[in-house]
Amino acid sequence: MVTDPDPGSCGLAHGEPRPDGGQDPVRTLVAVFASPVSERLLSYARDLGYRPVLVEPDAERAAGVRSPGVEVTGVVPELDEAAEFVVTDHHRPELGGLLRDALAYPARWIGIMGNPRHEGPHVAALTELGVAEAEIARVHRPVGLNIGSRTPAEIAVATIAGLIADRNGRPGGFTF
Repeated sequence: MVTDPDPGSCGLAHGEPRPDGGQDPVRTLVAVFASPVSERLLSYARDLGYRPVLVEPDAERAAGVRSPGVEVTGVVPELDEAAEFVVTDHHRPELGGLLRDALAYPARWIGIMGNPRHEGPHVAALTELGVAEAEIARVHRPVGLNIGSRTPAEIAVATIAGLIADRNGRPGGFTF
């Protein structure tokens, strides 16, 4: 017999209040750079109860963002211990500075999308800015669950699922 590791989860799925009467803390998901992936990622995050924030330092690109309920800013906001920070484009010149700024905060999770077979461009960018190796090591790469994602929506699903699994101390996938 398999026991439910969280006996309240079934009731919550059916709309019952939490057994402990409490509420989850407000979590922030920051997606960096306007892209099809960040658009989907922030939409899913909003649906999952996150406070969705888009960091887009290019004012022209930021002005084109039309995502209801998403806060858009040109700089890294303050990130607390519940914040999750995902860079969705590793080709932008602002990459190093934005990651450096995020690493100055105690964010729960900081990551950058990219192919794990190559060293991420963030390593050189952060090293050039004088960021310590221990801080650079806080940046996760790749991000998300390995589900063979190909489309922006699939990449966003894999990313948000990986963040939830990590936050809950689970490996993700079908290993229980």
